[in-house]
Amino acid sequence: MQDFGQSADGTSNPARLRAERASSFGAHAAAYAEHRPDYPTSAIRWALEPIATPAPVVLDLGAGTGKLTEGLLAVGAEVIAVEPDAAMRAELARRFPEVNASAGAAESIPLADGSVDAVLAGQALHWFDKERAFPEIARVLRVGGVFAALWNEDDLDVEWVAELHKVTRTAASLPSQELLPARLPAHPSFENFERADFPHRQRRTAESLTATIGTHSHTLVIPTQARNALLERISDYLHGRPETATGEFDFPIRTDVIRTVRRPIDTGTPQPN
Repeated sequence: MQDFGQSADGTSNPARLRAERASSFGAHAAAYAEHRPDYPTSAIRWALEPIATPAPVVLDLGAGTGKLTEGLLAVGAEVIAVEPDAAMRAELARRFPEVNASAGAAESIPLADGSVDAVLAGQALHWFDKERAFPEIARVLRVGGVFAALWNEDDLDVEWVAELHKVTRTAASLPSQELLPARLPAHPSFENFERADFPHRQRRTAESLTATIGTHSHTLVIPTQARNALLERISDYLHGRPETATGEFDFPIRTDVIRTVRRPIDTGTPQPN
């Protein structure tokens, strides 16, 4: 039987593994909505800071079940959501019926040119084909508009969290540089990217944190037996640590944000010396 992330000849295929992980969430949309953390207001406000408009029109690109949508609504943005997975999109529509949620992808955005003040991507930029996505994002952004991407990541400076991170690794785990950009991206349509990170936390129990990790793509694509064994190891680890053994605790997170501003459109007209 051909395993996940492998070509027909049985060799490892990173591109296939990424595609399998990117498309793994839909069958678990309700659990994703229940267990994934939100984004801190401070991170969202920083992402939108270059925009002077008090109530910007923001595209939540790769919106999933609306984790970032919720935060954008809370800061007064008018949100348009675009999500390729039908099940994830349906969960978003159930949670936020007031939001216009459309089928689409970063490489083919179903919006008019210059129609939004900002494009934000929560936990999604690493799945985009950036060569095709950046021109599309630039197309729908107004000049001076913001493009930003946010990631919630375990705070590995905390010892028990770093140990948990080792416990949770699977054969489908990708190197961290495959998820968070090791270097800031660049594109001629955008100014230089900036980066900031923000402390965050999620109130969890051993059971609910195990369920949260169970919504991560690297745990969704492995065989059922391996997944069950992994979740059992995670639960055993959490129940064996004094910080997490009983009751609720704060799970430490760092929210990493990169942002840039849409440059003026180059008309090709030579500028005077």
